[in-house]
Amino acid sequence: MAFESNFITFIGNLTDDPELRFTGGGAAVATLRVASNRRFTDRAGQQQEETTFLNVNCWRDLAENAAESLHKGDRVIVIGRVRVRSYDNAQGQTVWVTEIEADEIAPSLRWARAQVARTSGSSGGGAGGNSGNDFAPPPPSDDDVPF
Repeated sequence: MAFESNFITFIGNLTDDPELRFTGGGAAVATLRVASNRRFTDRAGQQQEETTFLNVNCWRDLAENAAESLHKGDRVIVIGRVRVRSYDNAQGQTVWVTEIEADEIAPSLRWARAQVARTSGSSGGGAGGNSGNDFAPPPPSDDDVPF
């Protein structure tokens, strides 16, 4: 993967189940809304909490796997690219949207457990399709050190 300067890692909780849909060409796309809370003490010494909500888009296999595996309330780790776009709403005003185009989505294991089930015939499935990294590590043997 080539270095890009707009990569982000965002950790938060899903506000709803992922919404899976398909483009006219048949590509799967899932939209997730992730909320992250930041707690801090203000200048007056009072505890404050600020919540950031971001929409996350994922494509193809990643979209289908996320929709099947993740649910409202799950804590997730999202790695992807920041995308800023605009559109004109019904009142003719320009609305700016900041979202993440995900390359990876995973459940956080800090306060939960997960069981991984590999999919067969995976094609990479990130936002840009195959990342060009076709390397797959060999399966572990019984002689391998477990750490």
